[in-house]
Amino acid sequence: MEEKFKAIVNDNFEFSLNSKDLEMLDVISDNKKANIIFNIKSVEVETLESDFQKKTYTLSINGNRYQVKIENQLDVLISKMGLSLGNASVEDEIHAPMPGLILEVNVSEGNEVKKGDFLCVLEAMKMENTLTAPRDGVVKSVNIVKGETVDKGKMLIEFQKND
Repeated sequence: MEEKFKAIVNDNFEFSLNSKDLEMLDVISDNKKANIIFNIKSVEVETLESDFQKKTYTLSINGNRYQVKIENQLDVLISKMGLSLGNASVEDEIHAPMPGLILEVNVSEGNEVKKGDFLCVLEAMKMENTLTAPRDGVVKSVNIVKGETVDKGKMLIEFQKND
């Protein structure tokens, strides 16, 4: 099966790509800067910022700045189903965004965490989803264990309330 991708540029433009499209590109790269050659034209691309987990990138192409979000077929399917891969939570609670299997639990009751710290890993639809802390705080309770199967919406981790 051919893999398909969607690139969303500056929240205004969508481009559909498949694996054959990507094979047609010649890329010469030194990590942050790259020259991409397509149809005998060369374009210089510099990666200014990247967030691999959110699949978002800020690129400079020929002196112009672009915000790019990459989605694969699974991302599109999850979005259509009204689910998310991020942390489905309110400020003080982390809930399972979809049914799945807990692969890791990285915190315990009383731990101090910073916004963005990895709390647990949920395997769902053959993908590993790392759930992160929505804010700085102290873990009040952990309601899961490694190897446990959870339903969508189950409260996984609770934080102490901010006063």
